[in-house]
Formats: sequence, C-alpha cells, structure tokens
Amino acid sequence: MPKGGTSDTRDDPEDEENTFKILVATDCHLGYMEKDSVRTDDSLNTFEEILQHAQKEKVDFVLLGGDLYHDNKPSRKSLHCSMALLRQYCMGDNPVQFEFLSDPSVNFSTNPFPVVNYADPNMNVDMPVFSIHGNHDDPAGLGNLCALDVLSIAGLVNYFGKSPSLEDVKISPILLRKGRTKLALYGLGSIRDERLHRMFLQGKVSMLQPKENRDSWFNLFVIHQNRAKHGEHNYIPEQFLNEFIDLVVWGHEHECLVDPVWNPTQNFFISQPGSSIATSLSHGEAVKKHVALLQVRNKEMKCTKIPLETVRQFYIEDVCLLDTDLDPADVHAEKKVEKYCAAKIEELISKAVDEHSGNPKQPKLPLVRLRVDYSGGFSTFNVNRFGQQFSNKVANPKDLILFNKKKEARTKSDDTKPGEDLGDFLRPEALNTQRVEDLVKEYFTSTEKAKQLELLSEKGLGDAIREFVEKKENDAIQELVKYQLGKIQTSLRQRNTSEDHLRDELDRIKDERTKCQRQKEQQKLK
Repeated sequence: MPKGGTSDTRDDPEDEENTFKILVATDCHLGYMEKDSVRTDDSLNTFEEILQHAQKEKVDFVLLGGDLYHDNKPSRKSLHCSMALLRQYCMGDNPVQFEFLSDPSVNFSTNPFPVVNYADPNMNVDMPVFSIHGNHDDPAGLGNLCALDVLSIAGLVNYFGKSPSLEDVKISPILLRKGRTKLALYGLGSIRDERLHRMFLQGKVSMLQPKENRDSWFNLFVIHQNRAKHGEHNYIPEQFLNEFIDLVVWGHEHECLVDPVWNPTQNFFISQPGSSIATSLSHGEAVKKHVALLQVRNKEMKCTKIPLETVRQFYIEDVCLLDTDLDPADVHAEKKVEKYCAAKIEELISKAVDEHSGNPKQPKLPLVRLRVDYSGGFSTFNVNRFGQQFSNKVANPKDLILFNKKKEARTKSDDTKPGEDLGDFLRPEALNTQRVEDLVKEYFTSTEKAKQLELLSEKGLGDAIREFVEKKENDAIQELVKYQLGKIQTSLRQRNTSEDHLRDELDRIKDERTKCQRQKEQQKLK
C-alpha cells in the first residue's frame, strides 16, 4: 500500500482516540456578490453549512485552504457575519482531544499573541480553525495585514502559512498529536505564482521536518496556487513539492476534485476541494460542490466527500448554432435563435427544479449560463432584454447568454479606439484564465505604435491595474501615474532638458527603462 493509503478500520470506535478528524474546505469567498439583492447571502449560508457539518461530525479541527474572503478588504457585513458564525460554532466547553507540540511563536510568528487559540486561557474554543490566506485575502498595505490577521488577533482562527520573507521561504510545520497519531501540518499562503515558481527553481523554498522519528509523522501540506498551467511560470508544478508529503490539499482551483489523486512521481496524494460558491460562470464551477472529511490514523488516511446542500445551483451548456436546423440566411433568423435559446434556458431551469436538494436554505433561483457559438453568419440579440423574461426564474438574468465565435485571424484597423482594444483584452472571460498584467502587456506589445505608452511603463501599469481589479486599491493607478511622472520630471530637470530636446530625452528614458526590464526578466529566468 502506498503511503497515505486508505484504512479499513477508520470507523472503529475503539480507535477514535488515535484518529484525527478534519473538515477540509477551500475558497469560501465570503462576501462574493453581497451587493446583489438576490445572491447577497449565498457565501455566508454555505459557510454556515460547512461549520454545521464540522460540528455534526465532531471533527478535531477545520482546515481552510485560502480565500476565506472574496475581497482583500472585506466589508463590515462580511467580517461581522463570519466572526459571528465562528463564535457560534467554534466556541464551547468540550475539550480539544489533540496536543499542540510545536513552538507557536514559530507557527504564528506574525501574531502579537502567538498561541494556538484553544490553549489561550482567555478563550473557550472547542473546534479550532486553521487557515492560510489565498490570493483574494492576502496581506497588503500598511502593516502587511489581511482579514485573517483580524480573526487571528480576535482568537477565532489560527492563521498560519504567512511567510515573513519573500526571498527565502522556510515552512515550519504545526506539530499535532492525538493518541498514537502524529500530524505535521504544513501551510503556505498564496504568493504570486511567477515569484514562487522562480523561488522553487532557485531552491529558496524549504520545508522543515521534525527532528525525531520523521517517518512516523503524517505530513499534510495545504497550498493556494495555480495548479493548472496558465503560462510558462504562472503555476506550481506538482514535482516542485517535497516527496515526504503524504497529502496535498490544493486551494485556489475552483473545480471540486475532492477524491485524492495519487502522484506516482512524487509519491503523494492530492485533494482539490474546490470552491464552496461559484464565482464565475464556467464549466469548472458547475461541478457539484463538496467539502472533505479527512480522517488520519498513523500513516493512513480516509477522505470522504460531503455534498453541500445550500449552494445555489448552477447549470451551463454550450450550443453551436451551425449544429441546429436554424438557417442564418432566414429573414427571421434572429427571432428563431432567440426562441431556441429561450427553450434551452427553460430546460436548464426545469433541471434545477428537479435536482433541488430540498434544503430550505438552498436558493430557489439557479444560476444558468448558455454559451452560444454564432459562427457562420448568425447575428446576436440583446442579452439584457432577453434576460428580462427570466427575471423571476434565475438569479442572473443579465448574463444568461454568452455569445462567442470560433477564433479567426484578427486585423487591427487604424480607426479602432484604444480603449475598445484594451477592453477586448480585459474582458471578464479572459480575466478568468489570465493575469491582468499579462493581458495589459499583451495589448501594448501587439497594438500599433500610435497607441503605445510614452511615459508610463507597461509593467507598472499592469501591476497597478491588477491592484485595482483584484485588491480594490482604488488609488493604485493614480499613485502609479504620480510616481512615474515624478521620476521623469526629476530626470528631465537634472539633465536640464530644453523643450527642443524633450522628445529625444523621453525616448532615451523609455529605451533605458525597456532595457532594464528585459535584464530583470532574463535574470529571473536564470
């Protein structure tokens, strides 16, 4: 049997004292769509269900794999409601049945009160929660803090995996023991994939092991990074991870793939719980949502899927109009296409009614997305107007339909407005699969000279837009403009540049900046 294999005696009541029971969830995205009157409480309702499952199963602790919150700066409502739920379900008089063996000042080094919360004499915790941060709720700004720091200082969550250095990452495990079973819990909060990829290649990421009896520990690693390859360096290959790991809990990827998959090269299992709420209308999000009940005894484990019944249903279907009986040359083609799409939407709505869990907290209105390939001469119709007929039947009437065409060779016309081109690159579908800064770079490197940046750098603008989009840093772009223009003005004054030579000097500054950036990129690849 490979290490971390399944045990047949996991449910033996006599062995409960030697078995860890852990409720595993990732990507709860609390606060997602909270300003939408229909979907406002979706994420919180499902988070409560997760805690209810943990309480019902009498787990030893809850393990969260990042992106507990959807926003870097969650709203007061999200913070208030989540803290209330944690207090409601995690506080109590029941004794915690496992020991904390490692040095909490190392595991929780960024907390002014470095102690596991259930051992804090001022707290009364009977179901501890351990969590790393994700890319949505990562530390930023003054003090390099995030929402998990707030929960940690309040004693509601044990926040770990926050690396004090991004130059040399040393992951020290949380060491736990329950009876004869010893668990080494490793965690690494989200770091930009390209940076972390480079650090792994340079040998600057290390995982520390217990000094004694290393082979007797079950090694569990929770990580929040791209697992799927989105670019040459924009993901973390599984082979980068240490072979002594028994199980990897992989956060960030939203498709629910809870069942552990064996990696024969690295000799460990990988479980990808996925998100507990759909944050994009894509096929991966349409997979049934689950959390995992992980049981560990000695070096063996058992992972059981628990379906989530309060998640808003989501159905997606792809259709190609060329594969139907519709004729694009028909003078009534547009109306017939609209009628065809309406019938497809009704089919998906009926399916949602038939498959409703019956849980009173599962919303009645489903999410529905019909992806329509209108290649071959078909025309589109007004999506917003079309959705109005389903306003009382679905939760997303404004974006039921997504029209797309098979990719064709693209030519740029000189009279195309720059904003329209950039808008194509930054369309929502693209942002689901590519980084903002990569899209900005792609736009400016492929567009004609008249639309190239003259004063601002592509990298700087890309980073600023990413901060604005992902971190809600409203002043990011303004600060970039102020900073880079200030540098240029200083350089021009130092060189006493006259108006006649202004253009030449600006070109020189731009060339130097481009050359410097290329050198940095080449160094990263070494």
